Amino acid sequence: MKRDLYFSKPLINAAGSLGFAPDRGLEDFGGLSSFGAFVTNPLSLRPRLPTAQPALIQFPGGFLLHSGLPNPGFNAALKKYSAKWNRASLPIIVHLMADRPEETQHMVRQLENFENVMAVQLGFAPLLSDDIILLTLEMCLGEIPLIFALPHEQVLSLGPRLIQHGADAVSLASPRGAMYDKNGKLITGRLYGQSLFPRALDVLRSAAMLGLPVIGSGGVWTDVDVESMLKAGAMAVETDAQLWVPKEADL
Repeated sequence: MKRDLYFSKPLINAAGSLGFAPDRGLEDFGGLSSFGAFVTNPLSLRPRLPTAQPALIQFPGGFLLHSGLPNPGFNAALKKYSAKWNRASLPIIVHLMADRPEETQHMVRQLENFENVMAVQLGFAPLLSDDIILLTLEMCLGEIPLIFALPHEQVLSLGPRLIQHGADAVSLASPRGAMYDKNGKLITGRLYGQSLFPRALDVLRSAAMLGLPVIGSGGVWTDVDVESMLKAGAMAVETDAQLWVPKEADL
């Protein structure tokens, strides 16, 4: 029987913000008592090392991050973290890098064995075709709710088709951008910061008007930001870089 996608509290952390399990250092962020679920860092089937040249480049209102999405690989993560997921006081959403449908299906089927995994969030490489994402949905439908993390432009164009064919929700993936570093090299990466919020809120509003179950994210920094996204129609709201500034946490 398929599990329900339900948030007892509408605030959750974004993938990549708090590690692979809710078990260390969370007191620095005020704990997770205000959260409705814990989202893991992105996991790939095979281990991934950090990029050879990681970068963090600031711009007014935010920063660009290039990390390579390092992780121990799916099987190693299960061995190390699955017991912690099952013991956690919060339901777990496992974020998977879902660029290859067969590999993604293999990981989703294994996660169906863990009761406290409430959902899987699927993230995709830039410019991956709609057909591959739709095939991933078809192959992964099962007991666990599926959340598709999509770039802003695909939330509105592809989101309705995903929901029509059985996805449980779409979420706003971190937008990507490019900047030159101090050495004049062009760096691409994910964008974070408060300046992203107005655009994210607009995309969320448009998605909600289409009737999509949507999880908002992007520049969420304060309680007012969370309330604004909920008012615009979000079923839940993710916060990310704000969690890395615990001494001034507003949420």
